[in-house]
Amino acid sequence: MEVICPVSDIVIADSEDTRIAMYDMIDDLIQEHKTTLIFTNTRSGTERYVHNLKKMFPNHYNSENIMAHHSSLSKEVRLETEEKLKNGELRCVICSTSLELGIDIGYIDLVILINSPKSVARALQRIGRSGHKLHEKSKGKIIVTDRDDLVECSVLLKNAKEGRIDKFKIPTNCLDVLAQHLYGMSIENKWDIDYAYDVVKKSYCYKDLTRDEYEDVLSYLAGEYVELEERYVYAKIWIDYDENTFGKRGRLARMLYSTNIGTIPDSSGVAVKCNGEVIGTVEEDFMERLKKGDTFVLGGNTYRFNYGKGMTINVTPSVGPPTIPSWFSQQLPLSFDLALDIQRFRDFMNSKFMYKRSKKEIMEFIYDYLYVDEFAANSIYEYFLEQYKYAEIPSNRKMVIEYYTGFGGKKFVVFHSLFGRKVNDALSRATAYLVARKYNVNVTISISDNGFYLSSDGKIGGLESFKKLTPENFRNILTQALNKTETLASRFRHCAGRSLMTLRNYKGEKKSAGRQQVRGKILLKYVQEMDNNFPILNEARREALEDYMDVENALRVITWINSGEMEIKIINTVIPSPFAFNLVSQGYLDILNQNDKAEFTKRMHLAILEKIKSKLDEEFY
Repeated sequence: MEVICPVSDIVIADSEDTRIAMYDMIDDLIQEHKTTLIFTNTRSGTERYVHNLKKMFPNHYNSENIMAHHSSLSKEVRLETEEKLKNGELRCVICSTSLELGIDIGYIDLVILINSPKSVARALQRIGRSGHKLHEKSKGKIIVTDRDDLVECSVLLKNAKEGRIDKFKIPTNCLDVLAQHLYGMSIENKWDIDYAYDVVKKSYCYKDLTRDEYEDVLSYLAGEYVELEERYVYAKIWIDYDENTFGKRGRLARMLYSTNIGTIPDSSGVAVKCNGEVIGTVEEDFMERLKKGDTFVLGGNTYRFNYGKGMTINVTPSVGPPTIPSWFSQQLPLSFDLALDIQRFRDFMNSKFMYKRSKKEIMEFIYDYLYVDEFAANSIYEYFLEQYKYAEIPSNRKMVIEYYTGFGGKKFVVFHSLFGRKVNDALSRATAYLVARKYNVNVTISISDNGFYLSSDGKIGGLESFKKLTPENFRNILTQALNKTETLASRFRHCAGRSLMTLRNYKGEKKSAGRQQVRGKILLKYVQEMDNNFPILNEARREALEDYMDVENALRVITWINSGEMEIKIINTVIPSPFAFNLVSQGYLDILNQNDKAEFTKRMHLAILEKIKSKLDEEFY
């Protein structure tokens, strides 16, 4: 396994030179091997790399020896790609995440990862697709074109080589799936309520299921929430409390069950309408992130989100930089364990600079600590030196909060919280909710794996609100912040489908994802008014908090700050610090073409070098 960079200096290199060098590097690697599998992280990236390799190297690649594979392609095309790969007919297959696991894909002797796979387990899984022959080793190259990615992938590679894999989390006590299973059990035969509870608890996933949660789900299935009949949600089982038993209700039970079970929700593209006209589509995951007033780019134009209805969202034209990057929903989240390891490396680097170690000593430390070459080590050194001289290096012991005023006097509060996007989503939502409640202002949120920022034209009070979060109130505040969001509405629709509140198929008729979404929103509003602790509503909240976000690890961060284990350091900057630049600029970069992005990045880099010129001394060189 190796981390490689197509140019000697990521920041200084011209964007076109970097692009050409990267494709030259990819072509060289493919030509040196029999069959290469390339992971790009996104579907759009998959298509782009296939197109560009064919265009730039027509003598090497054509439709017969290179193919794309991702979930948006038809089943027939995917199967054809897999068959040709198994038969050794392809030199290269480029995919998003679709070939990570679950498919026997024949012999591959090299795996290339374009940018960070975001977790050690995912990197090993992908690279492990190669070398499936006796006495052969798996072989993988991770290509990076960004300084944040370089640091991230270098630490990821260290963990992979040293056998430290991210922890994984198994969802527990999922009440919608429990409802589905209890209904299936009732169809088989009549059950004693206590005995069925014991059977359920023998599953690892339900070993901690409380009796109250179990009985609430039985009550829902038995139709004891009679108000739901007004919304065409009917009883599916009967309960005899005298005999302490339950069983199926109705002659269509087996048909309803067998045509509606499953845990994967139906999804489709969300239509975007402006002035009554459909102007394009976005993914459902992307829609979940939107709140009223957010702006995003579609087809080169910026639009303001007004509201969503079913699988359609209404927008109006807008100006200025988008608040939500258009590629957000396609990005994989950084694992929390890997994020902490990167933070520890930051702390080591900060100590080296604090104790005035020479460049030679620090470079030797980087070589010794990470598995990188001279170009990569030098890029990492320069990156950290700029951050140290210009601002502060955040770490696992210090969260840096950066105040910065952008174009037009817009104020930014940047939280350098490198904990992964799922944790930052939770922290930012709770903080923004307290800001909006106190100051009654619209707060823009932008998040990445490396941190998040709050932005507003008026007073923000971001740090003040953040400090009000405690281990005791955090989950409750975050739950309140979720109400009336597309995230909760979408998760409730999924849970309603799994728990059979919404039937996706009925007597041969299939409900579209759009109709399910409309019905889900109507049911959600009704259920919230009927009983705020309804079991399927609680499950939708759990899924949003624990699966979509990472409330458990966000709570750990809040605990570290409240206990003083992690200090908060405040800085003020005229130009965003090097570590903040990608986060602050991601909205602006969405409306620039590739050359403009590179020039923008270069100008900001040179401006920071100019600011810290007087602070640089020979000791660090």
